[in-house]
Amino acid sequence: MTDYTPPLKDMLFNIHELAGLKRVLQLERFADFDTDVVDQVVEEASKFAAEVLSPINIPGDQVGCKHVDNGVVAAPGFADAYEQFTDNGWQSLDVSPEYDGMGMPGVAGVAAAESWHSACLSFALCPMLTSGAISAIEAHGSEELRNTYLPKLASGAWTGTMNLTEPQAGSDLAVVTTKAIPEGDHYRVSGSKIFITWGDQEFSENIIHLVLARLPDAPQGVRGISLFLVPKFLLNDDGSIGERNDIYVPGIEHKLGIHASPTCVMAFGENEGAVGYLMGEENKGLAGMFTMMNHARIDVGVQGLAISERAYQLARSYALDRKQGKAPGVKGSATIIHHPDVRRMLLVMKSQIEAMRAAAYYTAGTQDLTDHSDDEVEQSAAENRLDLLTPVIKGWMTEIAQELTSLGVQVQGGMGFVEETGAAQHMRDARVLPIYEGTTGIQALDFVGRKIVADEGRNIGALLAEMTALDAELAGDERLAEIRAALAEGVEQLQSATAWLLEQGPLDPNTAGSASVNMLMLTGVVVGGWQMALAALAITRGAASDDRVFADAKLVTARFYGQHILPRAQGFAAAATAGADAVMALAEESF
Repeated sequence: MTDYTPPLKDMLFNIHELAGLKRVLQLERFADFDTDVVDQVVEEASKFAAEVLSPINIPGDQVGCKHVDNGVVAAPGFADAYEQFTDNGWQSLDVSPEYDGMGMPGVAGVAAAESWHSACLSFALCPMLTSGAISAIEAHGSEELRNTYLPKLASGAWTGTMNLTEPQAGSDLAVVTTKAIPEGDHYRVSGSKIFITWGDQEFSENIIHLVLARLPDAPQGVRGISLFLVPKFLLNDDGSIGERNDIYVPGIEHKLGIHASPTCVMAFGENEGAVGYLMGEENKGLAGMFTMMNHARIDVGVQGLAISERAYQLARSYALDRKQGKAPGVKGSATIIHHPDVRRMLLVMKSQIEAMRAAAYYTAGTQDLTDHSDDEVEQSAAENRLDLLTPVIKGWMTEIAQELTSLGVQVQGGMGFVEETGAAQHMRDARVLPIYEGTTGIQALDFVGRKIVADEGRNIGALLAEMTALDAELAGDERLAEIRAALAEGVEQLQSATAWLLEQGPLDPNTAGSASVNMLMLTGVVVGGWQMALAALAITRGAASDDRVFADAKLVTARFYGQHILPRAQGFAAAATAGADAVMALAEESF
């Protein structure tokens, strides 16, 4: 079974019960929408994923995209799928109506994106980056740039990209060398960028590149970086497509996965210089780029959830069909779903997928409050929570995707290891997720350095207090006893590790770096447990009462998460608080 079936019941459950949709729909921005409209949009997006995107996933992986004449031709079926995507208006889903968008809540956008990424990760990367470009232009572009470019990007007629990395400048943007020379009302951009996702294709009218570059008199380091909007095609005075800008694609990368998503080498200004337009202020380009990157970091976390769901569906289907061995109570050869360890692997997948979905949708609701609440206290609290959780969503969920897509192969044994079943593609596609948009190590350093130590623990303290307060509500139903006890232990581990980090972090410059990834994973595991406890509590209070099978499964899955996943918090906490001595003790020549 290689088809994709959107987990619509769980998606809608999370939107309604955990993402705070009721409050989001009370915001003035979303006054024209109700829960029925949101449900309908998510259902239609899921239908599009299953019927249009899923069928191009395997052929896209097998054939890939092609580099031709300094440009890219997309994999078979992608141009047709993109035409349908734009005809349905999906790119405009959560874009402001001011720029011809639908103006839907971001919660709906994240749910739609989950199904698109599950169906075909390579395809969905293109509209994901366009969404990020829209957010950056809306926040940092001039009125003229916003009015000129956002409606076309919102319609999907034009796509967007992010251009940061250079051969010598990966995560260290301080050494970016791409140049921008002022020329009248624009700049001439010249330089080379690598690893540019969907840097070129033939199915959109234009491609809008957001490019980091330096002005001639820019200071050294990241303080001297500016952000430029550089279109593939220049525009005529009437806004129509004009001549080709000085932008070309000398080659594309040959990758482990996401074969149908072109990862391009970009050459700007090899002739007269590519025309670009300043975004924001000179030498302050990182602010604009981080708007796009933070948008993308949540989206990449959702990709981890999405590809895990796709891997789980394939493994579950195989386990329900494959007969091998004997099992108690089963005559003859039993399907492998009857074997305890296969069930354990599937539940490790299912429980963490549901925890990730809950955390991602909750974060999307928090983003909506951050962007649109007119209550200053609520908006500030939401912004603080969003800042805290963004690196966790990106790092924890993409790391878990490595475990779960690997388990998907393991459930299928030798059949999972061969390419014909599709399980290997999910594992290959998932491998890039902890790398791009900032590696797990970078997310973790941001989390412990900026979000905990520099903040003196205030925001994580507020989260811990909220999780602790849930205990009293969980105490009211015996069915929640195991998840309650496990969550309490996990919260205690996170509290202790946070206190240790705040005390010890300033004493040794290597402490934060040594503890960071374990702190991030510890927080992810506990946040996942918190969300699973909230989900189970909602079930005991009558949520999903119309579907007893779903409701009972949610309680069992939460219980399993408490028994098998939350105990990981102890290991992460122990490693996080071990200090930097052993990490730094080994001499370089001994590695």
